Amino acid sequence: MTIIKAAITQATWTGDKESMLAKHEKFVEQAAADGVQVICFQELFYGPYFGNVQDKKYYEYAESVPGPTTERFAALAREHSIVIVLPVYEEDQPGVLYNTAAVIDADGSYLGKYRKHHIPHLPSFWEKFYFRPGNLGYPVFDTAVGRIGVYICYDRHFPEGWRAYGLAGAELVFNPSATKPGLSNRLWELEQPAAAAANQYFIAANNRIGTESDEFGDDAVTFYGSSYFVDPRGNYVGEVASTGTEELVIREIDLDLVREVRGDWQFYRDRRPDSYSSIVAP
Repeated sequence: MTIIKAAITQATWTGDKESMLAKHEKFVEQAAADGVQVICFQELFYGPYFGNVQDKKYYEYAESVPGPTTERFAALAREHSIVIVLPVYEEDQPGVLYNTAAVIDADGSYLGKYRKHHIPHLPSFWEKFYFRPGNLGYPVFDTAVGRIGVYICYDRHFPEGWRAYGLAGAELVFNPSATKPGLSNRLWELEQPAAAAANQYFIAANNRIGTESDEFGDDAVTFYGSSYFVDPRGNYVGEVASTGTEELVIREIDLDLVREVRGDWQFYRDRRPDSYSSIVAP
């Protein structure tokens, strides 16, 4: 399979987990009706973005992976023959929590998970209160539509993980995010296109929208959407999504372009890992 139809979501917080799950079930059904073969939801898709406060009540959103949400969406994946990337809050055991994305293949089988490696602890992003750093490496999943990786939000600022996915043969890497205006705006425009060009694969980056005032009051931040796909040359695939409208962003991507671009540039031939030891020094 070379040309595939892929989708990412940008959605508002409804106020409760069950309605968010139902909303994203509808996204899957809509995507399947439009011929989509793989879909990825936004970071921590079934809850609010609670990183802007430090409150242990939000630990209640964590669940096992695989677990109830993966099982629920595995049934949808099987019904619609669609690959689903599920960014969820994972409880490995009481007090051991991760920001995780599960990958479900088109036949409903659970392929595995990625745990977010780089955990911020900054104003409005107090994530070390909620998550341990990921410890499962940078897995690439062989799916019905190709070789897929997942990098989560703050991870995108660290080029080493992007490279690890390229070295492992990723063709498409999803970057589900929860990103607010400020320092991030220019980086949002730059980083994923640059990473796609440097590593020569497709990247799909999605962000939340809306202000979760009912949940957090004056502590709420406004997420700016602007979800997009980029190709292995760093070009946008279609238009960038809106800054404030709920959207299912669907694009056709030709995975043969990965081979074409790598043949043109040969970055993987010319890289010099023998000279990079300082990069991984503690």
